[in-house]
Amino acid sequence: MALARLTVTLPEDLVRDIDQREKNRSRFVLAAVRRELAWRRREELRRSLGKPHAESLPVAAEGLADWAARLPDEDARALVDPRGGRPVRWVAGKGWVER
Repeated sequence: MALARLTVTLPEDLVRDIDQREKNRSRFVLAAVRRELAWRRREELRRSLGKPHAESLPVAAEGLADWAARLPDEDARALVDPRGGRPVRWVAGKGWVER
């Protein structure tokens, strides 16, 4: 893994709290940044699920099983198992809801 040097300015009291809990500041900041980025990715996904892209609305309207039925057999089996998961449907203004 290539490393890059970064200068970060933090309040003194926060640095003291870090130093009381961790000898290696860089390791502590790295872990905190990774957690924050993971949290933001999850939030972006939640927002995306609540308001899908326009090009995915036709698939949502017809349902996954109908969409998969139109795929060639070898593609459908490899891509999707309609028996898996929970049946959901798209409701405008609400997002995905269970049937």
